[in-house]
Amino acid sequence: MANDFAFESLNHAQREAVAAQDGPVMILAGAGTGKTRTVTCRIAHMLERKVPASEILAVTFTNKAAAEMKERIGGMVSKMAASEMTVCTFHSLCVRLLRGGIDRLGYKKNFSITAYSDQVGIMKQLLVRKGGTDEKVKAETVLSEISKAKNKGIDVQDLQDDFFAQLAVAYQNELRAQNAVDFDDLLVLAEQVLREHDDVREHFRKLYTRVTVDEFQDTNSLQMRLLQQLVGPPYHVCVVGDDDQSIYGWRGAEVANILEFERFFPDPKIIRLEENYRSTQAVLHTANSLIKHNLGRREKIIRSTRGAGENVRLVAMPGDDEEADFIADEMVGEKTAHGREWEDFAILFRTNGQSRKLELALRDRKIPYRMVGAQSFYDRREIRDVLAYTSLLVSPENDVPLLRILNAPNRGIGQSSAILATDWSREKGHSVWQALCDPFFTTSIGPKSRAAIEDFVALISAAKNRIDIAKENPADVLGELLREIEYLPWIERGCKNDSERQQRGEAINSLIASLRDHIAKGKKLQSFLDDSALASDREDDDLEKKKGATLITLHASKGLEFPIVYLVGLEEGFLPHSRSITEGTKDEERRLLYVGITRAQESLTLTYCTVRMKWGQKTGCQPSSFIGELDDKHLDHTTFDEIQNTEMSGDDLDDFFASMNNLFKED
Repeated sequence: MANDFAFESLNHAQREAVAAQDGPVMILAGAGTGKTRTVTCRIAHMLERKVPASEILAVTFTNKAAAEMKERIGGMVSKMAASEMTVCTFHSLCVRLLRGGIDRLGYKKNFSITAYSDQVGIMKQLLVRKGGTDEKVKAETVLSEISKAKNKGIDVQDLQDDFFAQLAVAYQNELRAQNAVDFDDLLVLAEQVLREHDDVREHFRKLYTRVTVDEFQDTNSLQMRLLQQLVGPPYHVCVVGDDDQSIYGWRGAEVANILEFERFFPDPKIIRLEENYRSTQAVLHTANSLIKHNLGRREKIIRSTRGAGENVRLVAMPGDDEEADFIADEMVGEKTAHGREWEDFAILFRTNGQSRKLELALRDRKIPYRMVGAQSFYDRREIRDVLAYTSLLVSPENDVPLLRILNAPNRGIGQSSAILATDWSREKGHSVWQALCDPFFTTSIGPKSRAAIEDFVALISAAKNRIDIAKENPADVLGELLREIEYLPWIERGCKNDSERQQRGEAINSLIASLRDHIAKGKKLQSFLDDSALASDREDDDLEKKKGATLITLHASKGLEFPIVYLVGLEEGFLPHSRSITEGTKDEERRLLYVGITRAQESLTLTYCTVRMKWGQKTGCQPSSFIGELDDKHLDHTTFDEIQNTEMSGDDLDDFFASMNNLFKED
């Protein structure tokens, strides 16, 4: 069988991990040590041992990682078995748990998930209502504090700031009134329903007898509590991660989950994967010499299977102009001399602001590049609007999507009518939709608005009946509804150019096509909305679909690898970031640099500047304190001037002139 071959090709530690099937297991998977392969082989081995596929649950952090894992396991065992397993994100798992038990907490089972843009909309309304316009408070700031509290297990009414606490309670009441939950509620309520209701907890423990959690170092305390409720004796749980790559403390990740795993699950088997298949020994030795300065970590020494390789370079730069020009010029020379692809190169930086000069230098030399972090597909206005219409086809009782598109496109229902309908619904304890359908309400407003509201109610009701009663395909109904209201021409009128118009049209067509595929698989309209709400922000920014060198933040680079890496800005205040020094989170900054270093497969250049532009002014910089922690065994210290002044050999001159010649040809 295919997986026999896979098992034979594993190293000793990987085989040990695959064979450790029972009780709590923790796989400490160092950077580049074949973690995904090991985890998929381990699950395939479960299936071989006749564990029912339906009882296997694997939790990852992104939908993309879940899809890849499922595909790999399908390739090893069978597509059928892989399809019966549950491989999903934490949030997606919580939707499954809550669809089966949220009614125990006083919600209806057809709850909706509120998108972030709608959360902001609700909070802005509450700020106006509670006089927050005078307070200079941003909706996003309040939501961030609410999110932190929920993930730490703090009741939102106990927020330290009284005004924030008042807003938080009103926000939760607003969601509850709409039978809606936000992303954090998914985790909070799923943990609550498992903890408070024995029968629900036992049902899911019997359903999922084998649980695997990937990227365990990124879990927070709430996710840990959820896992403890989900996994009972004999604790067949396997967590996979690397405490040295825990870099999301700023958004709640608890490195303690991996450092103190024994506190949560009794007597776990701990297996270390230390053979690295990605980087040279020069890169790994430098990374190991840095990370050992973090106290309390789980000891592991990552070794290369690829040999020593060329030394790591540490280059002192006069300023960020020279830094950018040096890197861009060297990339051109390397590509010409050794036939490299642009995709082989990556430039890593700590903050987004550092990318501007690098972008300019690449553009000057006509080097194609891809920036990681474009706007998410699901954050686009037209997609949020079309999903809001889709939501009304499931249930017009959802206030947030209804209010979003009540006058989009313009249909003569102004903001004053929307506010009156909202107030009316609140007084009566009804939804806004019920207010719009209530003759007592509609007769209280002007005849033009009344006619517009009646037309709107008739439009949505007719479309909903086509799905519910006539059993027509929801994708057809949605497409015709959008044509009838002339949504696309309306959104196109606000576009700046033909390219933007085309993009909006393509995005809408793509969403309707996705809905059609979803329905063709026998799935429901509500689950399509769930999947859309759960779609990870970053997943549409798919690196493989773009061409060129990669410009990427250190945080976004985790999990990726590149033959040639330039890691810029090793300066105190940038890396480690000044905030980490005041907040005492320097260990996490050290882990972030470790992650950056271990992205390099063959060649790594680290740079720091004497002067850097900051807030429009030239500012003097100090070398990062991390530089002193790097062992010199495989590290060459040099400067920009030394490299510039080194006399070129004949070969170098030939390469240089050839690269210049090619550049002029490209012009």
